[in-house]
Formats: sequence, structure tokens, C-alpha cells
Amino acid sequence: MKPIFGVVADDLTGGMETAAMLIAQGVNCAFVTDPDAVESLGPVEAIVVAQKTRVIPAAEAVARNERAARALLDRGARQIFFKYCATFDSTDQGNIGPVSDMLLAVTGAPYTVFCPSSPELKRTVYNGHLFLAAQLISESPKRHDPLTPMTDPDLVRVLQRQSEAKVGLLAHPVISAGGVALENAVTEQAAQSIRFFITDTIYDKDLDNIALLTLDWPLVTGNSTIVQHYPKFWRAKGLVQGAPQRRSLPAVAGKGVVLSGSCAERTLEQLADFEKSHPVLRLDLAAVEGAGQAVATALEWALPKLDAGPVGISTSAAPEAVSAAQALYGRDGAAALAEHIVGDLAVAFHQQGVRRFVVAGGETSGSVVERLKIRNLRVGAYGGPGIGNAVTEEADPVALCLKSGKLGPVDLFTRALNTMQNPEVAL
Repeated sequence: MKPIFGVVADDLTGGMETAAMLIAQGVNCAFVTDPDAVESLGPVEAIVVAQKTRVIPAAEAVARNERAARALLDRGARQIFFKYCATFDSTDQGNIGPVSDMLLAVTGAPYTVFCPSSPELKRTVYNGHLFLAAQLISESPKRHDPLTPMTDPDLVRVLQRQSEAKVGLLAHPVISAGGVALENAVTEQAAQSIRFFITDTIYDKDLDNIALLTLDWPLVTGNSTIVQHYPKFWRAKGLVQGAPQRRSLPAVAGKGVVLSGSCAERTLEQLADFEKSHPVLRLDLAAVEGAGQAVATALEWALPKLDAGPVGISTSAAPEAVSAAQALYGRDGAAALAEHIVGDLAVAFHQQGVRRFVVAGGETSGSVVERLKIRNLRVGAYGGPGIGNAVTEEADPVALCLKSGKLGPVDLFTRALNTMQNPEVAL
């Protein structure tokens, strides 16, 4: 069986969310973190290859994502989908633009769309400008992101600074009209050598129109939300047969830990809620004396407590503390230190019998999965925005909840750990 859909995801949380959405829609979808694992997969309708490439150097991101895309195309994938964040997380150096340039060449696509919108989460695009609810992205807390601050809301400008391709806009009137009007707008702009189209998207119906437009395109890019709109059209074409379902994951016992690296406001709220009933250690990156000392301190604090219940360890911080750490280590240095600490902790906790992990933040999730050397995961059906639940397929399984820093209910950490032990309890 050749997969109809191959996803190249720029982080673990978004990739897992995409797989979960497809599974909930009845699509047989595999999830791997290593392109080399694609070849050995059994018959599937979709494959997600998720790697931690969002904020690494652009040339490295291009190379790693090219490996993923070529592995999917070698399996016969009918369409490649490049998944990135709804807030278009990137800088003027990349990585959305450079990776998309490469994917356009690798797939042979004449052009593609960029659809980051998620109306459910009030992430929308109008006149090419990205909004978080009523705020322009540049006026929202996202402007303070420690790695990918968004200070320009105009996605046409943002993408054009990153890409060699000419960038245009499919404005809301033609997106809303859909059908022939939308197809004609693409044809007219393509005749002007435009190869990348930012799509205005406000309503779910807009996503339907974009999905139908791009149903047979070799390459599509966007946030995971639009992926939910493809299966009904695939069924109409006879490409998939299964009905929507809920895939239950096996129960996993063992000790539980929350590892948090995201500095998003929502993650800080979730930590505060978790701390009402569980101990939490906050590591100040500006005060620690290197990763080794921080890990040793955290383990000395946590290990005696684990038998009594889950604990949380966090490098998350408010913008002022992030600025202090960046002043000491630089932007990339502070991020690398946090990921080093969390990755080492994940390995140490696993050796001490921890089998339930909740990980907050896309980069943090990538570090944990990489350090635990996890290549394949059985992903559960979609349970809510920004949340991915999975279990490793091995004799001594590990349960993971990987969540986007910006998303999830306030009480997610406790609920996720409980659900791992009793999967029949929905998040």
C-alpha cells in the first residue's frame, strides 16, 4: 500500500497532533521520528515524520526535512504536507521558507499554499495578517517568544524575507467563494510567477475550500488544523475506507513526571495548577552552574518524592527571567542549556522507573524523545488542540503526553498522567 499522505513536521508536538487528527478520522497513520524508519513500516494510509527542526540552523533543517520528504516519496506518498505552528514560528533566517523552497523542488510542485490558521483556537489570517483572537500576532504575547518572536503580522512579508520564491496572497473573498473562483485566482497569480500563497482563513468553511483546492497538489503546507478537512474528500475519491474512530492506548503504570521547558503563558498556568496538588521544582537558568549541577540538584530533590506521586520539574520562566538567562548564555545558548537539562533528566528518570512523561513545549518534547531514543510511537486519537498522546511499542512501554507550550486545558498535567494509567478516562 502506498500512503496517500506524507507529513514532514518541524516538531514533535505538532507532528503527533497531526497523526492523532488523522487517526481520529479513521486514517491508518504511522508516526516516526527518524526518516530511516519509514521504509520498514507496514501498510499504512499516512505517515508522519516528526523531527526537532523548527529552530535549528536553516541549512540543517533543510537537510533533515529533505531526508524525511525523500523517504516518504520513496514509499510512494501521493502528497507531502509540511507541518509548522499556527503562529508561523520562524525568523527571517527560516526555517519555514528555506524548508518550503526545498520541498517545492523535491516534489516538483509548481506552487503551494501556506495555511497556518486554526479558527477553533482563534488563530486566523485576514488580509495576509496573522491574528491571535482580536490581536495582531505582533501585539500578542508571541512577540516575546524567546526563540521565534513574531513582531511582523504580515505573513506575506514574513515569508518573503525567508524564501527565494515569490509570495502572494489568496484573499478572503476568493477563499470564501472557493471552487472555480479560487482556482482562477491561483492560475492568475501563478502566471505572475507567484509560487507561494498565504491563505486568508477565518472560518472552518475556508479550510474546507482550501483542502478541496489542494486535494491533488503534490505539496501543501500549514498548521495541523487543515489536515482534519482532507479525509472526507479522500473518502469521496475512494482513497481511504475506514470510518472515524477512537483509538485507545494501552494503560501504562509506573512513576510519573512532568518536564516543562515552554515559557508560554499557558504552560506557566498549567504548572501553577499542577503545583496545587504536586511538588514542582523550578530551575532558574540564570542561577544554575551548568547542566550537570542542575540535573543533580533536580534528581536529589525529585527521587525521594516519586513513590508518593508525580512531580514536576521546569525550566519555564516569565519573560524577565528568560531575558536574564539569554543575557548570560545568548538566545540559542539558553535554549540549548534548558534542552540539555531536560533531556538528561528524562534519561535519568527513565532509569529510575519513570514510565509516564508529560512534556510541555515543542523543543522540549523533541529533546526528550531524542534522548530516550524513541523512533516509533503508537499515537492515540485526537483529544484536543496541541496535545499528543502516545505509547512506545515495546515490552516495557513508556507513555508520553507531548503538548504545545501555548495550548491545553489548565489542569492538563494531572489529567494526562491519570489518563495514562486509565486510558478509558478521556482528557
